[in-house]
Amino acid sequence: MKAVDYLKLIEQASVYDVATETPLELAANLSARVDNRILLKREDLQSIFSFKLRGAYNKLNALPPELLQQGVICSSAGNHAQGVALAASRKQVRAVIVMPVTTPSIKVDAVRKLGGEVVLHGDSYDDAYAHARKLEAEQGLTFIHPFDDPHVIAGQGTIGREILRQANEEIHAVFVPIGGGGLIAGIATWIKSKNPGIKVIGVEPVDSAAMRDSLQAGSPVTLRHVGIFADGVAVRRVGDETFRLCQEFVDEVITVDTDQICAGIQDIFNDTRSIAEPAGALAVAGAKKYIADRKLKGKAVVAIVCGANVNFDRLRHIAERAAVGEQREMLLAVEIPEHPGSFRAFCEAIGKRSVTEFNYRYSDSNKAHIFVGIELRQGVTERRALVGKLRALGYPLEDLSENEVAKLHVRHMVGGRAQKLENERLFRFEFPERPGALLNFLKAIGTKWNISLFHYRNHGSDHGRILAGIQVPQHESNELEAHLAELGYAHWEESNNAAYTMFLA
Repeated sequence: MKAVDYLKLIEQASVYDVATETPLELAANLSARVDNRILLKREDLQSIFSFKLRGAYNKLNALPPELLQQGVICSSAGNHAQGVALAASRKQVRAVIVMPVTTPSIKVDAVRKLGGEVVLHGDSYDDAYAHARKLEAEQGLTFIHPFDDPHVIAGQGTIGREILRQANEEIHAVFVPIGGGGLIAGIATWIKSKNPGIKVIGVEPVDSAAMRDSLQAGSPVTLRHVGIFADGVAVRRVGDETFRLCQEFVDEVITVDTDQICAGIQDIFNDTRSIAEPAGALAVAGAKKYIADRKLKGKAVVAIVCGANVNFDRLRHIAERAAVGEQREMLLAVEIPEHPGSFRAFCEAIGKRSVTEFNYRYSDSNKAHIFVGIELRQGVTERRALVGKLRALGYPLEDLSENEVAKLHVRHMVGGRAQKLENERLFRFEFPERPGALLNFLKAIGTKWNISLFHYRNHGSDHGRILAGIQVPQHESNELEAHLAELGYAHWEESNNAAYTMFLA
């Protein structure tokens, strides 16, 4: 389908029976801080707190009456499910929504309240998708794809039309979150066709960059593993049609990490008092990174705040990581002398800065290891200067501000080393979070090897995270690695991680 056909589809898209024309708001605090005008397109203000109702309703409007009356089905872990359920409710037709068992209850309950028939199946989106396709064939339902469908793409494209109508100044760039690509495909097709001088820039999590990798490869690729923090965009493979449109109309795709996303959530909250979901803050995080990297000044850019369906339990994790993502906190592992006054001397070396966290464990009579968080006022420049100053004063240290194991686990479990412990190897695991999941994990690991270290913390997300030390004689290493591969859990060995070797090994 050519661009001109999509323009016609977007012009004719019927979305405003369920969607509202969301405001384009200046983020005044963030704009002043980055010396550019950041305009937020507030799709989090839709009735289901997400843009997804646009594409879903437009697709149902395009179905022939005989297919519509037979009912529709979709697979989704959240926002698309709510969009389809709402659209079907307005059309007074049956909607079957297949969701992974791991879907947070807030999203399952929301779909049920909208009249959707929820079917919980499998631990992942891929499991739910396969089951939905099976039910589609068995029950004569019509599958509503979350992104790779022209009418879904056109429905999302109405956002691009609104942006150009609402903007009363020259727009330098529009930043758009990418999951499967439906949102950016629709927005980019409209904006680049109407005003090719505006850049359209996609933003993905660094651990779920399916569109970036596909564009670099020249065709859609399937990721072996996707990060699950920004669950709304955790897609292993983008759509064929969304890829084609992005290849033609998207200027660039950039990536951001978890800490930058959390900082983006805080930025949105500070300006709007609304809490975006991680996927909803991707565009803000991407805009900030782009502005810093390109040293932009005095430009106006738009960031799509695409959703606000976030579990309350996740807020503790988000708040914890936002300070590091905004470079307002640094984490250090430091060795100090073991004698009275050494901590005071270290604090004097830090200067007039707030200590946000301090963990200590006796190591031996000569030295102590501390894990310390320090508040920063001038970001990465101040962080580098302080590291240099402390090293010049003779303190052996590791900067752990970008160390994932330190931020997720070690900061909560600094407690010293186990004496006379041999053959310990450290692994980090991720597994679907559901009732009994931790017990299932332990059963899967088995009892052949001793677990010598274990840390688990429920972050209120769809996946649980574990750090485990396992004692394995050298001659059994191959057997353990084969066993872990058979389990199917995403895992990484961290035996050489600096945070582990300094505090726990």
